[in-house]
Amino acid sequence: MAPAAAGLGLYPFARPTRQSPALNTSCGLPGGPGPGLLGEQQRLLGKKKLKRKKAKAAIKIQAWWRGTLVRRTLLHAALRAWIIQCWWRLTLRRVLEKKRRKALIDYSQRERAVVKLQSLIRMWRIYWRYCQVLSAIYIIQAHWKYHNCQSCSFLRGHCVITTTHLQFHIEIIDH
Repeated sequence: MAPAAAGLGLYPFARPTRQSPALNTSCGLPGGPGPGLLGEQQRLLGKKKLKRKKAKAAIKIQAWWRGTLVRRTLLHAALRAWIIQCWWRLTLRRVLEKKRRKALIDYSQRERAVVKLQSLIRMWRIYWRYCQVLSAIYIIQAHWKYHNCQSCSFLRGHCVITTTHLQFHIEIIDH
């Protein structure tokens, strides 16, 4: 059976094809509106609607995917920014801790120097007073040795050292 013969309506069970014009079964004239053309148009409209539906669905899927990619990119950017912020805060804390430690070391060195200086000055003052008392003792002893005393008395000394001054007591004892 040839396709052209099927399209001309020679066989009642054959469907018309695109190669042959469909016959109008109601009026028998070729090219008139018939159930074959209406079905074809409806099928084409259905295909177009289906194509549009698929295109809209594809557009929605693509939009969802692009949104997902953008959100993922923003999330990665936010995480990277957070990591950088944490690093920067840690760096600032370390710098602040170094400054604080340096200030503490400088303060303790200054305090040690001040205490040392005060100690040296106190030591020098006590030594100076001690030297004054010692020279006074030497003078008294020298005068006493060369003094002609018939009683031949002895000298007894007592020394008290305080933080502010040096006290020296001399007693003359007769035997």
